[in-house]
Amino acid sequence: MTSRLPLVSATDTPAASRALLDAVHGAFGATPNMFRAVANSPAALQAMWGFFGALGGGTIPAKLGEQIAVAVADRNACEYCLAAHTALGRKAGASAAEMSAAQAGESADPATAAALRFALKLVEQRGQVGDADVASLRAAGFDDGQIVEILAHVALNLFTNYVNVAFAVPVDFPGVKLRAAG
Repeated sequence: MTSRLPLVSATDTPAASRALLDAVHGAFGATPNMFRAVANSPAALQAMWGFFGALGGGTIPAKLGEQIAVAVADRNACEYCLAAHTALGRKAGASAAEMSAAQAGESADPATAAALRFALKLVEQRGQVGDADVASLRAAGFDDGQIVEILAHVALNLFTNYVNVAFAVPVDFPGVKLRAAG
């Protein structure tokens, strides 16, 4: 598959994107294709990298963030994000079975299951959730700040899913099969 946008390289990166791509490279040990596509716009790259950094410093554990990411990626048929976040989830301590369950929006852990249900409802209903949905997160032990962070993780993943799907960014992580629609 060929990307619908150029994947910038070290030689053709816009000057305003260079430092950020260097930071991405330092964090991953390589520069993932998604960031190379987004680097066509220094403003979009700054927004995306800043969003990742801000949520990385939040109170939602990395493992839960990655579980949310694979659930959202699968729902949006984003093979790139599914592959990337499955690998990142494993690095964050999730088992292969936990990541596979999260891809289906499921977890044996009640709090994680509640977060995944909420995340998928946000995606499926375009943010149209109700009082009971927020109350279910509180009942699962999430405080208001964590509830906002769960929504922020969904928003970031919508951004990355749309980038990768819309621009046909080639997957450069070990592939993971999307769940069959049904």
